[in-house]
Amino acid sequence: MNAVLAAEVGRRVEGLQALLLSQGLTGALIVQSADVVYYTGTYQNGHLYVPVEGKPVFMVRRDFERARESAAVESIVPLKSYRDIPRVISEHGLTAPEKLGLEFDVLPVNVYLQYGKVFPAASFVDISPLIRQQRAVKSDYELEALAESGRLLDAMLAVVPRVAALGETELAMAGMFEGEARRLGHQGLVRFRGMNPDFFMGHLLTGASAAEASYFDGPVSGTGLDQTFAFGAGRRRLEPNEPLYVDYGAAYRSYITDATRVFVFGRLNGRLERAHHAALEIQAAVLDMVKPGVVTADLYDAAVRLAQRAGLAEYFQGWRQPVQFIGHGVGLELNELPVIATGVKEPLAAGMVFALEPKFVFPGEGAVGIENTIVVAQDGARRLTNFPDQIQHLS
Repeated sequence: MNAVLAAEVGRRVEGLQALLLSQGLTGALIVQSADVVYYTGTYQNGHLYVPVEGKPVFMVRRDFERARESAAVESIVPLKSYRDIPRVISEHGLTAPEKLGLEFDVLPVNVYLQYGKVFPAASFVDISPLIRQQRAVKSDYELEALAESGRLLDAMLAVVPRVAALGETELAMAGMFEGEARRLGHQGLVRFRGMNPDFFMGHLLTGASAAEASYFDGPVSGTGLDQTFAFGAGRRRLEPNEPLYVDYGAAYRSYITDATRVFVFGRLNGRLERAHHAALEIQAAVLDMVKPGVVTADLYDAAVRLAQRAGLAEYFQGWRQPVQFIGHGVGLELNELPVIATGVKEPLAAGMVFALEPKFVFPGEGAVGIENTIVVAQDGARRLTNFPDQIQHLS
């Protein structure tokens, strides 16, 4: 067992146990992949029981041997059936749970019903908010992984000039870009919390297709290949003097950073250039405000005021159905806390990490703007992604 990882996981488990105690819970059963990684240091299919006091037990359905080799917890046992969970808990000297925490935001109903059968006397409580709040503040161990992820993302963005070509389709350019990202060390998929979390590395979009609205809860969606998956790269070909919009996440040891850059063959029209400049001004103003204790809604409100002052509020954060946020937490998942959004009165804390993404979307023309991954430090904001922010001119 890796001693550094074991110490890190031990601190995380102790933090969760303190939260369980504060809510009067007997324990928690954790099954969601990112949460299992957070509290064990690995992922295999299983059920992690964290008692309010004592050592956790990882009951693994598949694959037990890999879990035993890699998990940073001491008690790891194979599990064949839900019916065996109470017995395993008892055999480890732990009290049968009376008030049990579960991840309500992601737990399938059939798993919830199985827990009800094996723990008929227990009451179930949603602990997803507690877990997400704990995970929002990153440790030094996590910040090191995120810094490496940011360096990977910078290297990925440097590949764009080699794969971009006039007349080429979004799909072909995205495929070449994503292949290079894998060669650089990207793990491939990124985790996204919630129902229907169909998400790949990101998207590469050309001109007007970046202004096509769709189901994705973000400023930009893309057309996708057809209506059955209306998101991401499609078959539109890159033309001169239009934005090539590149929004990707990098994942290193499962830790995700997120960035967006705009490229062009030729020159964008004046309105698009002004909008990109406005996005950079919004980014600078928001970063100047970032420090522990600042309420996230204040950051959003400041961004909206600047978009209004620039005369571009109509196009800010999407067209037709703009999103009501300018930033989202990142870590083991792409959509973590904090959320920099309207009405969210949560204060920033040192160690939080979020992607800041002020963008403008123009129907029939495309999208411009910026996204960078930011650490909230004691003395302000610190960037993890450092590829140049300006519009990148290709030749």
